[in-house]
Amino acid sequence: MAKGKDTRVRVILECTSCVRNTFNKKSKGIHRYITQKNRYNTSNRLELRKFCPYCYKHTIHGEIKK
Repeated sequence: MAKGKDTRVRVILECTSCVRNTFNKKSKGIHRYITQKNRYNTSNRLELRKFCPYCYKHTIHGEIKK
């Protein structure tokens, strides 16, 4: 087994448009994806365009803290 910090880490991606609309109650919830990223190649926060079933469209999902 490898000891220390792994190169690949698990990250959680959260829909940014659902987060903005929580106070308006337009969306029913907040959608999240779980994925992996390489710690050394992408050191900054990850943002991907994914499908959100609550917004029912493709939106930007940003990395959040665990």
